[in-house]
Amino acid sequence: MKASQLFALAACSGVLGSILPQTALASCGTAFCTVNSNWTSESAITEGGSLLDLRYEYVSQNQPRAGTDDVAVGQIRKHHDEVKTVNRNLLLTYSHTFDAQWGISVTAPVVDRNHFHIHNHRGAQVPERWDFTELGDVRVVGRYQLPDTGTPLHPRAAGMTFGLKLPTGKTTVANENGDVAEPSLQPGSGTTDAIIGAYYHQKLPQSGASWFVQAQYQHALNSHDNFKPGGQLSADAGYRHSVTDRLGALIQLNFLVKRRDSGSAAEPADSGARYVSLSPGLSYALSDAVQVYGFLQKPVYRNVNGVQLTADKALVVGVSGRF
Repeated sequence: MKASQLFALAACSGVLGSILPQTALASCGTAFCTVNSNWTSESAITEGGSLLDLRYEYVSQNQPRAGTDDVAVGQIRKHHDEVKTVNRNLLLTYSHTFDAQWGISVTAPVVDRNHFHIHNHRGAQVPERWDFTELGDVRVVGRYQLPDTGTPLHPRAAGMTFGLKLPTGKTTVANENGDVAEPSLQPGSGTTDAIIGAYYHQKLPQSGASWFVQAQYQHALNSHDNFKPGGQLSADAGYRHSVTDRLGALIQLNFLVKRRDSGSAAEPADSGARYVSLSPGLSYALSDAVQVYGFLQKPVYRNVNGVQLTADKALVVGVSGRF
């Protein structure tokens, strides 16, 4: 496949977007970026073989928010006044397509997280920090694609994704003082989550463009140590235009709704949110089989329950290739 053909397909980066890691939006501000960037699995729709994608995310959450308003640290007093969480996530995804209909992807995230909050304890303000790098929860997702119903001038694809998020990440990470981090801050949730999604993609060869829509729902099937993360629904729409045979301009609109966490170890009052983000990006083909990409995600709407840390931007860069 030529680079121009590969990147015409790449606009539907969300086709297997359900292999992306969970987006945790709890009061402490742990997070993954919601941009769809699964470039290599996009070409897996029409070709057999294997693909590998390596993606880096940077999300610095240093703005406390209540509802739709920014607030100062400690303005609304809580047991913990959240100050800052910096997330540096590295995600490795392996995808294999068996035939025109069936495929599978496995994603393993490595979470580098630095968190700082103030513990209000009996009138004293005690600063507490956690800084760790750990394996997160691995996701295994299958894909079934419906028979092609498009035309040569308007080829299109539609299908569904289904799989599990597995409890591979630690849930007992502690700081240097031996204090175990709250469940929503941990690299793993301790739960097995069901994942189901659907996608639609269409190429517009005459205009050198393509577009996609994709939706996904994730729901925890159990609780762990009296904690159950809230279910989340995401929806994405994206458009790509070829600038040259190798360079593509991209834009995405990302929606996310997350329900409150539950359980005696959870913080239901300060979890759950509604987000809408705009994500412009670029892609560049280094060869017929290897491409690099980058996105800058900016929130356009944020409505959180209680008080939670939020970020005013997120950065995603990655490289993917077929072998």
